[in-house]
Amino acid sequence: MTISRRLLLSLPAALALAPRAALAQAAIGTTRALTGRASLTRAGTSADLHQSDPLMEGDEIATMAASTAALELFTATRITLGPETRFTLDRFTADLGGVVSIGGAMVFDRPEDLPKLDLTVQGAFARIGVRGTRFFCGPSKGVYGIFVARGSVEVAAGGETRRLGPGEGVDIARPGAAPGAVAPWKAPRIAAAFALVGLTP
Repeated sequence: MTISRRLLLSLPAALALAPRAALAQAAIGTTRALTGRASLTRAGTSADLHQSDPLMEGDEIATMAASTAALELFTATRITLGPETRFTLDRFTADLGGVVSIGGAMVFDRPEDLPKLDLTVQGAFARIGVRGTRFFCGPSKGVYGIFVARGSVEVAAGGETRRLGPGEGVDIARPGAAPGAVAPWKAPRIAAAFALVGLTP
């Protein structure tokens, strides 16, 4: 999807102070919605995040307490962040994939009828391999939980790998620990997880 010139010109005035080389990059996404407050850090310069702000490789988004942010990367890849969450676009190529980092709660959603991505989600608890799916990762019932609503993911942590399919989840007790057994999640836990980022399952 081509990012329009209008979208590129919507960058907040504060971020316009960033080095020209940083602003010369092509946008790879946009901020679709925001509740509460969040910040965008680019090339060492931080400013408040606003709806319709463009996103570029290397950007870090950080949501504040009681805040959520809905992002879109290229063609309909949607990422919704929960409160007090940090998300970094380490490397992302149009509809091919890349690497992103997450600290906090996130729901990733990409329609099944689009080309599959080769995306790696890095975090303190696990590395998640994504090929085009809808899944949650973040705090859940006192542990770090990963749940797949549609599609599949591979979760690598503590030297072990688990593959999750639709309706399945896994728990990780702490950073460095291996994932627990793959098991179905019940409806109340699924609803609570998605509610963390302001969504319904």
